[in-house]
Amino acid sequence: MSIKKYSLAIALMVSLWSCSKKTDGIAEPVIGPSNLVHPLIAGINWADARDNFVDGWVIPSGLDAGDNYAIVAQKSARIYDGIITNLPGINAIRLPVNPPSVTERWWEAYQATIDLALAKKLKVILCCWESSKNKDGMIDDMDAFWKMWTVILNKYGQQSEVYIEVINEPYGYSLSQLGSVYEQFLSKFSNLAPNRILLSGTGYSEDVNGIGADIRFKDCFLALHNYAFWNTRTQSDWENNWRSRYGAYVSRTIITEFGAGMTTGKNYTGPAGNDNEIAYVIGSTNVFRSGNLSSVYWPGIRDGDTYALLNKTGNGDDIKLSVTNSSGVSRLRFGWGY
Repeated sequence: MSIKKYSLAIALMVSLWSCSKKTDGIAEPVIGPSNLVHPLIAGINWADARDNFVDGWVIPSGLDAGDNYAIVAQKSARIYDGIITNLPGINAIRLPVNPPSVTERWWEAYQATIDLALAKKLKVILCCWESSKNKDGMIDDMDAFWKMWTVILNKYGQQSEVYIEVINEPYGYSLSQLGSVYEQFLSKFSNLAPNRILLSGTGYSEDVNGIGADIRFKDCFLALHNYAFWNTRTQSDWENNWRSRYGAYVSRTIITEFGAGMTTGKNYTGPAGNDNEIAYVIGSTNVFRSGNLSSVYWPGIRDGDTYALLNKTGNGDDIKLSVTNSSGVSRLRFGWGY
């Protein structure tokens, strides 16, 4: 992947700032100016208010099942403009797909979300979710799954800014079973460049070491999630936890989901204290920055979600986005190298 460095002037400013006296209570950067780089992917998720595990079409918040291509395009343009304004430096959006969304009439309209993102110079990650009915961490219907990806790749297979995340959180599969699914995918879609393919780790996409070590997938990216809130951890504990999940595969890992409460008023640029979420956000973004890890926040936009980083109001031409937690945005952008 290519890495764009800051200008000498910016590096000098950061160097002077990082050497200044510490301010009590502020979560200060931990990386020197030589590492101030931006990752390949710096993005957010745009999700369905029902969650992306749905029976039927996935419809991201702000869109409606009755919308046609023109209306979806109009709404998407407003939403992407709001995202770009409120999250300077963002370069990607992760969108859900499933077989009904792609093989039924919604696809004609839904393509506008992808087309408008590309028009706004945003990269697009398309990820397949299973249905709510089954929800067992496995592909619901293999024939429908292959048909869905065939339709998508017939349309966007030659579009270099569209990335394919094969399966979201495949916890129903063993490592060997998951490897077999991925091998089939690469065989069926052999014309798709491996560096546009994201292979989720085992469990809830929570460990990429096994898939990363598999020589069959050496040229693919690895998709990693981490919501391990069942234990209370310090900031450094969270940093070590992340590193154990990607091991030797940092250069191939893309964090396609991480998130914490943003509408709850927490200060993510203050001291972590005993707050597990604050320790998580600070520790996570420290690791992303130090490793130049691509990261995609969950969710950027999703109606009714306390983790949402942006709040959406209005409809159509009246859609507006606003930040729910400025300290959360600050830490997200810090993780992106800003």
